[in-house]
Amino acid sequence: MNNNYIVIKPQRNLFRIPISEIIRYKDLLYFLVWRDLKVRYKQTIMGASWALFQPLVQMVIFSIFFGRLVKIPSENVPYPIFVYSALLPWTFFANSLNACNNSVINNAGLITKIYFPRLIIPLSAIGGGLIDLLLSFLVLLGIMAYFHFSITIHFLMIFPLLIGTIFTAIGIGTLLSALSVAYRDFRHIVPFGIQIWLFATPVIYPPSIVGSRFEFMLNLNPMAGIINGFRSAILNRPFSWNAIGISFLISVIIFMIGVGYFSRVEKKFADII
Repeated sequence: MNNNYIVIKPQRNLFRIPISEIIRYKDLLYFLVWRDLKVRYKQTIMGASWALFQPLVQMVIFSIFFGRLVKIPSENVPYPIFVYSALLPWTFFANSLNACNNSVINNAGLITKIYFPRLIIPLSAIGGGLIDLLLSFLVLLGIMAYFHFSITIHFLMIFPLLIGTIFTAIGIGTLLSALSVAYRDFRHIVPFGIQIWLFATPVIYPPSIVGSRFEFMLNLNPMAGIINGFRSAILNRPFSWNAIGISFLISVIIFMIGVGYFSRVEKKFADII
């Protein structure tokens, strides 16, 4: 009697994005995004309104302490909208990293039972954050109307800047999700590191406060140029193309490193998770 077997072998490529497989398993990707959203807001009174609440409360707190008490300059722009325009991409980025950090571990049962492209797991974690980001834009429109800021042609720049943010989140998120499987210390390191990263990024202060001496060091932070670009797009201010270009270049490098490392070690997940 002849038995036919299908043998699934891991790819040997160091850097491989299984785009065709992700498209084939797109229903699983949608399911994981929807499941994460349902779990996140299940049995909550405010539901998805929490996505609006987080950056709004941060804006109020930062405006009181850094805008009024410390009096950090905001480039002649009302500090609330100055900081909120930067909190939008930063909150999405920070939440994506936190979600990716434990994503593979939290889906251990799924990984050990069936085959699917493992990259779907961190992608689904970031996908849920995109939904929250879209909801937060509703608050932004209200704040812009309150402070009499209109939408201009600069606003269209948000879309390529968002792509840069997603690339950075995928690169670092996939790297962290893979490292957390082997080294559980990252479950504690990442939230602490994100808090430090916030103050190393021009979210609560303008890049000009750093000075030209340290401008290049600031731009090595991939989120620095992107967040400054978001602020310029929303507030209709000149873009710092040099900073944006450096951020996009570093984002692509981080993306390749993160996805490359994930692709290299994903074959071991089921054994060590």
